[in-house]
Order: sequence, then C-alpha cells, then structure tokens
Amino acid sequence: MSAWTHLVRFVAVEDDQIHLGQLVDPMRDVGLDSTDGVPIYAFEIEGTIYNGKVTSHTLQVRRLLSPIVPEECPYIRCIGLNYRLHAKEANMAIPTVPAIFSKPRTAITDPYPTAINIPKVAQDGSSDYEAELVIVIGKSARDVTVEQASSYILGYTAANDISARDEQMKTPMPCFSKGMDSSCPLGPALVSTSVIPNPEDLKINAIYNNKTVQDGHTSDLIFGVSELVAYLSQGTTLEPGTIILTGTPPGIGYFRSPRIVLGDGDVIRVYIEKIGTLVNKVHYE
Repeated sequence: MSAWTHLVRFVAVEDDQIHLGQLVDPMRDVGLDSTDGVPIYAFEIEGTIYNGKVTSHTLQVRRLLSPIVPEECPYIRCIGLNYRLHAKEANMAIPTVPAIFSKPRTAITDPYPTAINIPKVAQDGSSDYEAELVIVIGKSARDVTVEQASSYILGYTAANDISARDEQMKTPMPCFSKGMDSSCPLGPALVSTSVIPNPEDLKINAIYNNKTVQDGHTSDLIFGVSELVAYLSQGTTLEPGTIILTGTPPGIGYFRSPRIVLGDGDVIRVYIEKIGTLVNKVHYE
C-alpha cells in the first residue's frame, strides 16, 4: 500500500458512511465534478490523514466533506494582508511581520452541496469572500527554521475566508467578523507536498456567480509558506491538524466598484491550481 497524494473525506454511495480516500483520477477537478454530477471514485484509505495507506478498494463519492475534521483541528491561524497587490488595493503598507488572527474550528464547513450560512448578524449587505491557500500541519512543530518548515507540512487545500465586513470595521481585531459558523469552507481535496513542492507557484482565483473576481498567483505572497510556518512556530507548538490560511489576493468584494456582496443563493468558487475548485452556495439563515 502506498501513501496518498490527493486525499478526500467523503460519504460513500455504497454504505452512506464517512471514509477517507485517494482520488482514482487525481487529474480531475472533483470540486467541479461534484457540482456537475460527474461520478467521483476513490481508493479507500486505511488509517488517518497522517498515516493512512491507499488500498485497492474503490468507493463512489456521494458527498464531499472537508478534508479536515473540525473536531481534530486544534487551531485555525489566519494571515491578513499577505499579497502585495491586495495591500495595494487596500492602500495599506506592506507589513513587516505577518498579521495574525484566528477562527474557531466551528467555522469549518464542507464543500458543495453544503452551503455557506450567513447568520442574521451578518445579513447587513457586507458579506464577503476571500480565496486562500491553506497549509495543513502534519506533525508538531516548534521553533522550526524556514529550511525545516516544509517537512512539517502534511499538504495543502483551499479555503474561503468568509468575512462580515461591517462587523470587521468596528474593531481592529477581526476574529469575530471572520469566525462565524461556516465561515471557513475547506476542500475539495487535501493535496500532498509531493504534488506541490513549490506552493508559491500556483494560480488562485475566486469565481462569483460564474464571474472571476479574484485572479491571483501565490508568487505574490509577501510571506511565503515556509516563512509563515517558521514564524508561527516561534515559542509556540503548532499541533498536527492545525490549519493556516495564508491570505488572499486582490479582488475582494469590499474593494470593488461597485462592491460585491454575497447574497442568498449566490455561488462562490475558490480555484487553486493543482488542488481544484472549492464550491459553495450561499444561504441566509
């Protein structure tokens, strides 16, 4: 049995139970396949995301789930203002150290057909999207160097950092405005570092109702992936399952003219090269 490269967590057609699997065809965009009704198959994985081995047993995916179980995520670290062009559109200075905030693990939610739920407190015409590359930590990391950092990374996935902008502007600390339930959809797959040896060479887009609104590239990151892991591990243990949202490229709804706001029934997609497309509809509770 071999190690996985493209891991999905899913509910299987065969038994309606949750499984881990390795995509049979890792070249397909399973996020789009899930919305288009294209059958998705995976080789069952025995074990966990950390030690799982790929078997020859094939299952059909009924529904994609977040590759990280919320109950097994100890911490969600988020980096603000980490793309040069995003800092430019915000008319803000390039930061000299990473700007850090956090989300609770209750913010994690699944890809399509699961919806991004906008609670009543955020139904004020300011709900926004942010396409982000996510680092998933694979083993405890403390005081690691930039050169060592990649060996502590399990893989990468995509996230949408859903933000309630009016609430965000009321305080310098964005944890509340960005930490509401289902404000951190993840997926569609967790892709290993063997497939993505250079995470600073990836296209990243947000597509709102079939229109590309963020067209970025991770080469524009101010603080790269290894820099972030090294910085965050200073005197602080990054436990396995920790996820790090690395920031968003330019094009967020708040800075567009006219502004774009996530409305009830809208579809928002996050595409990252080599990972695929995270798709969610928006639902106003």
